[in-house]
Amino acid sequence: MKFVAGRKARSMLAVLAALFIQTNVKAEEISVTQWGASLYGAPYAVAMEKGLFKKAGIDITGILGSGGGGTTVRNILASDTPYGEVAVSAALAAKAQGLDIIIVNTGTRSVAEASMVTMPDSGIKSVEDLVGKKIAITSPKGVSEMLFLMVLKEKNIDASKVQRVAAGGYVPGLTMMEQGGVVASVLIEPLSIIRKDKYRPVYKAGEVLKPMTTSVGITTSKFAKEHPDKLKAIIAGRRAGVQAIYKDPAETAKIIEPLYKLDSPIAKEAVDNMIGPQMWSEGEFNVAELNRMVEGLKLIGEVKADVDWSTLLDKSYLPADLQAKQ
Repeated sequence: MKFVAGRKARSMLAVLAALFIQTNVKAEEISVTQWGASLYGAPYAVAMEKGLFKKAGIDITGILGSGGGGTTVRNILASDTPYGEVAVSAALAAKAQGLDIIIVNTGTRSVAEASMVTMPDSGIKSVEDLVGKKIAITSPKGVSEMLFLMVLKEKNIDASKVQRVAAGGYVPGLTMMEQGGVVASVLIEPLSIIRKDKYRPVYKAGEVLKPMTTSVGITTSKFAKEHPDKLKAIIAGRRAGVQAIYKDPAETAKIIEPLYKLDSPIAKEAVDNMIGPQMWSEGEFNVAELNRMVEGLKLIGEVKADVDWSTLLDKSYLPADLQAKQ
């Protein structure tokens, strides 16, 4: 009886110790590019809602969003918890500027959310039909132009044979197309789902292009060295969020519905569309997929040469099984 009582007491102490640790975890805020606009951030939303960050040992209570690019990087560097998910191009630009950043995990690895559409009665039936025509992109050297150029290259089409018009955004591009100024326009989810009855797809980027790393988790080398446990907890919590998405996409859709201000059917379709192409990585590095993004950035002049990833990647903060993956 004494042995049983002692064992129960030890178990109770262990539970109390765990509760003490959880209640004394300091609330943290991190940054995620396009938060509330792009599905990049879905794993963080799920991890916060389901308490997966707390379980991993860190209390992420807020996400600081931005329009992307250098703004997200600046937000990260100015934060008390300098970790965030940014586009690969933003990470490379920050490193080129001499900023103290390292890439510690992979975020997203698919361009399945990107597409190009035309009007239902248009004569444009394929990418080849765009030769000699005008199409709308969002901005010069932006992601939409990069993906379009990558599609043209994949189809062996001379990019100079298709005139690209900068519309300033996805909705303005659609307006130009509806008014006959261009024959097709780039588009992205969830807008493409919301308006799917108004247009006809010319291509879906994820069906033409191979998987590529589109976003990465970055931090400063200083923070990584001084707070390795925090960094590992963030990466582990996000990974748990990714696993939860693939395990229950329907639950994920319900979680992101208010965040993205989407109707239930649209939120569900948006998540379901990303399950097949495995949009969200658990965090491991895939150099081939990183290099595919670099090749795209070369097409728009954002990158001039191959990237020496050994100077940027640090996989030591990943879970052990992910460190072993290449």
